[in-house]
Amino acid sequence: MRRFRYPPAARWFKGNTHIHSIASDGGLDFPALADLYAGAGYDFLFRTDHWVASDAANDATAYPLLWLDGVELDGRDQEGALYHVVVLGRVTGIRREDGFMAALAAARAQGALLILAHPHWCANTLADARRHGFDGVEVYNHVCRWLNGKGEGGAYWTNMLEHDSATLGLAVDDAHIRAEHPGWNGGWIMVAAAERTPAAILSALRAGHFYSSCGPVIHDIAYDGRRISIETSPVQFARLVGPNSHGQRVGSFDGRRLTSAAFDVPDDWRYMYLEVEDGQGRRAWTNHLFVE
Repeated sequence: MRRFRYPPAARWFKGNTHIHSIASDGGLDFPALADLYAGAGYDFLFRTDHWVASDAANDATAYPLLWLDGVELDGRDQEGALYHVVVLGRVTGIRREDGFMAALAAARAQGALLILAHPHWCANTLADARRHGFDGVEVYNHVCRWLNGKGEGGAYWTNMLEHDSATLGLAVDDAHIRAEHPGWNGGWIMVAAAERTPAAILSALRAGHFYSSCGPVIHDIAYDGRRISIETSPVQFARLVGPNSHGQRVGSFDGRRLTSAAFDVPDDWRYMYLEVEDGQGRRAWTNHLFVE
């Protein structure tokens, strides 16, 4: 039995789940980051400094957007594979000296979301991506794309979806805002939530009630029991992406733009998500459209 994932009539909140500040290797402090991102229409950010578990609730500063807790872990597992993992949620007892695997276990035990970060940049194999039961993976990492072209994680995501259709896909900045890491506002998520509070945003993230984007806007996603329909900003292509080589698509190369599309839903696809692409090649992705 499968249930359509996306709730009707929700508000969309723009956010980023991978940001670095001067607390680790970033170039800006939290007030400067908040002002920068709020000016670009962001509603929330996660604090994900390397090995610095945040406690945003105890920060009395007045910010123009919502800060949520997180931390980024890095290190090697028992197979020698290098990982970077973004932990979303408030965690304690995370210490670099205890090692990567111990920190990963502690974060999982505290109920945090574990997101595999920039696997292409880390040279992870597909088996590496599946090994530790990650909740999601970065489908797009803006800084890694700029650094060496290795910001794409789509192949990892589809491989993970083949084994667990609940795997979430996220577009992120991984912003450091330094001379050697200048990129920001290149990848983000739009979360469907009832309100802009830590509890509501985290709950929606866990449920996969968001889409990821590098530019296009998805205004609405609906399912009538037979067909999936979407309303978007002007895009060149819309696709329903399924397992292996399966897919449906609309659009053309003649310069015409779409603002809506609809697809029949196959009964035998293990997973499926919507992807739209604008005239500049920028894309947006939903999560797997159903909860099994």
